[in-house]
Parts: sequence; C-alpha cells; structure tokens
Amino acid sequence: MSIGMRSDTFERLFEQHAERLFSFLAYRTGNRALAEDLLSETFERVLRSHHRFDPRRGSEQRWLYTIALNLLRDHARRRVHEERALQHVGAGASRPETDPGLAAVENRDELHRALAVLSDDEREAIALRFGADLKLRDIARVLGDGESAVEGRIYRALRKLHEELD
Repeated sequence: MSIGMRSDTFERLFEQHAERLFSFLAYRTGNRALAEDLLSETFERVLRSHHRFDPRRGSEQRWLYTIALNLLRDHARRRVHEERALQHVGAGASRPETDPGLAAVENRDELHRALAVLSDDEREAIALRFGADLKLRDIARVLGDGESAVEGRIYRALRKLHEELD
C-alpha cells in the first residue's frame, strides 16, 4: 500500500474488527448506510494515521473504537448545525410519513427518544455493550474508564431506558 501500512496488517485489522465496529455504529446511529460510511471513514483514518498507533497506550481495538467515536461525535455535531440551519430558513417543516413500516419507524423513534434521556457517556456505553457486543472489560478499555464505573454507567442507563419505555 502506498500509504505506508502493510496490506496484510490492514486486512487483519479489518477482518478482526469491522463486523463488530459496524454493529456498534449501526446501533448508535440507527442508520445502516450512515454506519457503513462511518466504518469506511474509520478505516480510512486507520490507513492515514497508522503511524500514530502506540500499543503501549492501548489495544488496536481501543484505537479503532476511539477513531469511530470521534467520527460519530463529529457527525452528530454537523447534524445539529445542519438541522438548526434548516429550521432557520423554514425548511424544517414536518413531512408526511410515507413509509409502509410505520410501526417499525414509530418503535425506533420511541427508542431514540428514550435514548435521548441518556447522557452521551451512557449512550456510548450502551452502544458499545449492545451494539458492538463488547464485554465490560473491553468497553472500559475503549472508554478509558474503570470496569466498575462502566458497569455502573450501563446499569443506570438501562434503568433510565426501562423507565422511559414503560
């Protein structure tokens, strides 16, 4: 590869982590196409910044999820700015619902509203646990927190979700 990372190293990283990382991103965004885009951007950054990876500072998995989380946060900030701009020019008017799977959309919307009551840290922990299906130990490494702190965060988030969805 002309970028400097050995192709076998990149392929191994992709093979080992792409599926779970995609699941995490899809769970977090609720949008498979966006998750695919973010996954591609994550691995593009891996290619461009592989020289910054320091195994003494953390695992490859933590590095990948940190990149993905940063991209996810950047996307969320852009989306907020875009929505404000649309509302400012009056284009934020409600649209009629045309999706035949209205019940599925309503359920997803209800879940998104429930997720909105969580803090960013709680949403990330829930997404890593259930979206990426990571173990508590791995979530703690990705987030740079202790296992007990992450466990408490997940417990509180699940309790809040249960209250919102009842």
